[in-house]
Amino acid sequence: MLTKTRWLLLKRRENLCDEQQTRLAELLRYNLKSVRAYLLKEQFQLFWNYTSPYWAGRFLDAWCTQTLRSKIEPMKKLARMLRGHRALLLNWFRAKGQLSSGVVEGFNTKAKLTSRKSFGFRTYHGAETALYHALGALPEPEFTHRFC
Repeated sequence: MLTKTRWLLLKRRENLCDEQQTRLAELLRYNLKSVRAYLLKEQFQLFWNYTSPYWAGRFLDAWCTQTLRSKIEPMKKLARMLRGHRALLLNWFRAKGQLSSGVVEGFNTKAKLTSRKSFGFRTYHGAETALYHALGALPEPEFTHRFC
């Protein structure tokens, strides 16, 4: 019954072609754990439609409670993780979706790359200077001369 249905359950409903939507509708008639997990996943997508942190938090709490009552262990693990990161998730709503963590991720990647390159330096001071040099317009420490 579940043969060749993996992508039906992993894709979002609006991204399915007509044939896949038909097969998904047929599959949703059964009360399988895979189908219940799919329905929980699709229900969670409503979380991102909220604008108020209060109502998003209420939805998140209700969804996590419902998911923890299901007998689907991977979904229960996800619900516990989301509860642990509740405050961080709600920060997205407080920022009104205007902030992206892309800048921070790029900054961290650049810092990791520079620190990997600086393994040959004998002192921390040399690695610190390499970080200041690579990360651009950060405030530089006082030196006897300026690097150009």
